[in-house]
Amino acid sequence: MPTRSILGLQYVIRGLREQGENVDSILQHYGLNLDRMDPGARISRSLELAIHIAIAEILCDPLAGLRTGTYFGFAGYGPLTMLLVTAEHLLQAIQSGITYQGLTFLFGELSFHPGPRESALVLTPLQLPPKAFRFRVDGEMTGTYKLLRDMQKTLNINIPLSRIEFPYPAPAEAARYHDFFDSDISFGSPVGRFWVANEYLQCRMPTADPTAQALYCKLCNEALAAARSDDGNLVEQVRQHIALFNDHFPDAPSVARALGMSERNLRLQLNRLGSSFRQLRDSQKRERAEQLLAKSQLSISSIAQQLGYAESAAFIHAFRRQTGMTPAAFRRQLASGLADDLTLTQT
Repeated sequence: MPTRSILGLQYVIRGLREQGENVDSILQHYGLNLDRMDPGARISRSLELAIHIAIAEILCDPLAGLRTGTYFGFAGYGPLTMLLVTAEHLLQAIQSGITYQGLTFLFGELSFHPGPRESALVLTPLQLPPKAFRFRVDGEMTGTYKLLRDMQKTLNINIPLSRIEFPYPAPAEAARYHDFFDSDISFGSPVGRFWVANEYLQCRMPTADPTAQALYCKLCNEALAAARSDDGNLVEQVRQHIALFNDHFPDAPSVARALGMSERNLRLQLNRLGSSFRQLRDSQKRERAEQLLAKSQLSISSIAQQLGYAESAAFIHAFRRQTGMTPAAFRRQLASGLADDLTLTQT
């Protein structure tokens, strides 16, 4: 499974600390100490994502994620930084950033959508639990914006963005978002978008250098290959990622993005390991269903809805196929077993 620089997590934790958020308990839970982290260390995407999800649940300030993006250092992207500033023009820099986004700190996926007068750098966010979704989207949108601005400051150029779109409904703090950006802000888009007039895409970089560009392209390729070569137990990594969700489990494309690979590659590798994404997700659904049936008083229909089934009948059918009994029968069997244990204890 791919790993990446621990710098991204360090930037986020330090930013949260400076904002007064107490996140050290989360790090301790995962056996980490920010002050003792080696900046040259690498961390698995799944572990880093689990930490972000846990952090999102305890944040006091809903704008904390937005502010963390401002803590990412331009030099922290390594050879990618130099690849961007030696590009011939802005479009080439954007294309390089997309090609080597595996060297960034994103969990979402960058793409470029050209238009007749304006074009958009698009961030397709990772499917996450609600609090973690906003936390990561805000951090990645602000971090991407800061990267673009840092690059322009370094080159002493100014390329204005037409507008920025966020991929969730307007929050109560929507007005505060304008404090972070010199562009029009809107909410409710299916993806994050940074719009720029096409006339700026061919803006020549003052530090354009084809020779240096070839060198840094080689270094980026080597860094990306090294990150991808760290293969672990993919089946367990997929299972652990799905287990991060309490309900409405993620689909295969979303999990593939979280693990830094294509959906096709994910399915092929799981198949080689004698498994499949459907098997792993169904297994997690069954485990969660058993937990809810055993430890909650929720109705069968409520459990079906929480697990993402369109109707109770589909849940009942799937549960019977996996366990050999209906959810109601499973719950009765548990109740009977508990009663028998209680009787034995009393005698």
